[in-house]
Amino acid sequence: MSAASSATASAASRLKPHPLLAGLVVGESPRWHDSRLWFANWGAQEIVAVDAKGISEVVARVPTTVPFCIDWLPDGRLLVVSGQEARLLRREPDGSLITHADLSALSSGPWNEIVVDSRGNAYVNSICFRFGEEDFRPGIIALVTPEGAVRQLASDVAFPNGMVITPDGKTLVVAESFAGRLTAFDIAPDGSLSNRRVWAEVGGDGICMDAEGAIWCSVVHDGSPAALRVREGGEVLDRIPLELPCFACALGGPDGTTLFMLVADWQGIENMDALFRSRTGQLLAATAPAPRAGRP
Repeated sequence: MSAASSATASAASRLKPHPLLAGLVVGESPRWHDSRLWFANWGAQEIVAVDAKGISEVVARVPTTVPFCIDWLPDGRLLVVSGQEARLLRREPDGSLITHADLSALSSGPWNEIVVDSRGNAYVNSICFRFGEEDFRPGIIALVTPEGAVRQLASDVAFPNGMVITPDGKTLVVAESFAGRLTAFDIAPDGSLSNRRVWAEVGGDGICMDAEGAIWCSVVHDGSPAALRVREGGEVLDRIPLELPCFACALGGPDGTTLFMLVADWQGIENMDALFRSRTGQLLAATAPAPRAGRP
């Protein structure tokens, strides 16, 4: 075997995913936090935390349907996007969930994804139409300050999904799922967004960034689901074929090089009851070539 073939085989072996947890409804919004992977289990109204050995715990229950997503304030308090209710919730030390911000003045929802910067500013986005019930409308990105003040930052986003903030805190990248691209914005000192541009012509859902500046994202191309590692500009560095659609990727683990992928046999929001019964959702893991970086 040539050196090139050996390197290719080694990479394929390294990137081969293995199941870590099964029996989920639809997992979303994975975040490595406090030595465990946390995620929202849509359809079950659960926030689940799982360690590197696959030992899981339901750490919170959220009185909402879908979508709901999570991240943390710098002081450690959990934020939960209650998407259908257009609320950003905050988990208090006693475990109660209270309203951190009312988002309904900007959009009745559904509100979708969140990422929090080092100053406690929460970037949240709304798709701005009821998927499966209403015609498509472009979505928005908003900022919620640590005090709960809300303002809109960007519009005309084609089904905004996962977001990442670069390690220097100066760039926000959002997945525009209906446009099949990753879009970047410069972040100003006051949190505002400017200089909108295409980061890569690659679709995605939940995304994460590594220390080499690449982004992992999920795609379905010609009916074949996969997780892609993409460089700015669109070069695909790595591809992990998957049997089920991937809803989100996250890097974590003790050294930050475990790629977690949440997959499920998605049949639409209107079929959540069937999904709850079938519980096809899984958490997969693989070893990534570079550790996590940026936020979340």
